[in-house]
Amino acid sequence: GDLGVGLKQMAEYIEKQATSVKKVKSAMIYPVIAIVLAIGVVAVMVYFVFPAFMGLYESMGVELPALTRFTLAAVRFLTDYGLYILAGIAAVIVVVLIYIKTPAGGYQWDKLKLRSPQLGRVIVLTELGRCCRVMALMFRAGVPLPEIMTMVMRNANNKVISRALGEVRGEMLRGQGLSRPMSRNPVFPPLMVQMAGVGEKTGNLDSTLDTVAQSYEMEADDRISTFISLIQPAMTIFIGGLVGFIALTLITTMYSIMGSIG
Repeated sequence: GDLGVGLKQMAEYIEKQATSVKKVKSAMIYPVIAIVLAIGVVAVMVYFVFPAFMGLYESMGVELPALTRFTLAAVRFLTDYGLYILAGIAAVIVVVLIYIKTPAGGYQWDKLKLRSPQLGRVIVLTELGRCCRVMALMFRAGVPLPEIMTMVMRNANNKVISRALGEVRGEMLRGQGLSRPMSRNPVFPPLMVQMAGVGEKTGNLDSTLDTVAQSYEMEADDRISTFISLIQPAMTIFIGGLVGFIALTLITTMYSIMGSIG
């Protein structure tokens, strides 16, 4: 009889998820553009600018600095084998994508994402926060807990977490409860396990899971905001370093040529 309340809670949940996705997408626009521009600059330098300088330096017969010799050797290598390198990278990407589409490959890929230094924690918090939110909504609506676990397991975006939820459901059907099988799986953080245990004992599982969901959503938002704030300075440093390296190479070469002529 609380359809309005349930729909309002679901609307708030969907709105939060859409806001998080939009925030991440908008934050990735700048680094993507910066990376594309950096690749374009490097390609122009490798295939058009540096070959002209190479001919000039070789014709003058001047002893070049070590940095310049290293840069010219790298440019010559990329000029001769660049297409083969790109073809090899493309082949590896295609093979990896095909492997990820398989059940075993998808599971390994999701496991790798969970182990990544910064992204892994955000994925865990986002997935488990969504699971707790859905479980609380369904439990408050009177849906049996085994059916709730089935729905949450099927809707999980990460296969590792989905398998962990399936294992919890299986143990729960054998009379182990909810928090006990969770405590045996490292995927579930201690806070979620403890709050699930409190909810089972007090009969307020929906309230305790709501608390966990709010905590995880807040932490995930903070981590995403921190990650976004670090992207722009990191890309600025990368592009500045690239431009500085090219400028240093050209300047040291010109000074070497002028010194030899003098």
